[in-house]
Amino acid sequence: MSGGRAKVLVSACLLGERVRYDARAAAVRDGHLERWLREGRVVAICPEVAGGLPVPRPPCEIQGGSGADVLAGRARVVSQLGDDETAAFRAGAERALELARIHGIRVAVLKERSPSCGSAQIYDGSFAGRRIAGEGVTAALLRQHRVRVFSEEQLEEADEALRALDGQPAGGAPASRDDG
Repeated sequence: MSGGRAKVLVSACLLGERVRYDARAAAVRDGHLERWLREGRVVAICPEVAGGLPVPRPPCEIQGGSGADVLAGRARVVSQLGDDETAAFRAGAERALELARIHGIRVAVLKERSPSCGSAQIYDGSFAGRRIAGEGVTAALLRQHRVRVFSEEQLEEADEALRALDGQPAGGAPASRDDG
């Protein structure tokens, strides 16, 4: 951790990088995220690109379960063209976990509804636009290794988790320390 501040793993698309399957970004404009960037806390990743998938690429969905099921070999990630992309999704999740370990990351903010990054919702695997409760492959692997995963809809909660790691109260002021 640089400067004693906890780092946060963030989906690259949320930072404005055009890495989504459709070559678009899903940039979020938020005071918390902008502050984390200024403070040098952010470590960006697109697990799908890190796993070897191109931009653009056919959309993918998990079939047969959610991210934890993919990791356990009970489900797979399939493209809309019918290609099995499970290996790429697993590789990207492993790369995200590696970055978390290298940087001592305990908090991640990932793109909701993604087959990699969804933290509470994913699509049902039918390519019909139906959402279900579940998590993506990367979110599941990070959680299995005690990284707290939040979506872009939970930035306040993620900020509170980072402050707790920094030893700061939720109000934002540094915790007082008796140096003497």
